[in-house]
Amino acid sequence: MNAPVRNRGGAPVGFVSELDSVEAAAVLYLRLWSDGPNAKERVADDFVARLGADAGRHALHNFEDLCRLCIHYGRRPLMRHHVTCKCLGADEACFANFVATAGEGLREDAVMIATVLVRPDVALPLTDLERVAVFEIQDSPDA
Repeated sequence: MNAPVRNRGGAPVGFVSELDSVEAAAVLYLRLWSDGPNAKERVADDFVARLGADAGRHALHNFEDLCRLCIHYGRRPLMRHHVTCKCLGADEACFANFVATAGEGLREDAVMIATVLVRPDVALPLTDLERVAVFEIQDSPDA
């Protein structure tokens, strides 16, 4: 008899309020982007409002590529909590840690963290892509 498989990626490991502003934004944007077309539009509007039209669209394009790569090449489905949930899931914590590490320019560490999210052959392209978007969000006056 086989034991049921339990996806630990959704297990609560903390609270979103314990994250810094970049990590919390990464989790919120991931949740919104995954919550359907209306929520994706909210992400787009926020990027443009924070960064201006051109930089916002560029950052949004990178963020959408990041999300698509995580979905298409993920080791398993990326688990997320509801948009308004105060809990932080294990996969969300890994995603936030990846975004923050890539944003700090710690490329080798970011690649290592990315291998938890996606196949190893996709980790480097994922890290290069995210670094651009994160710097743009961090340089925003409202971030």
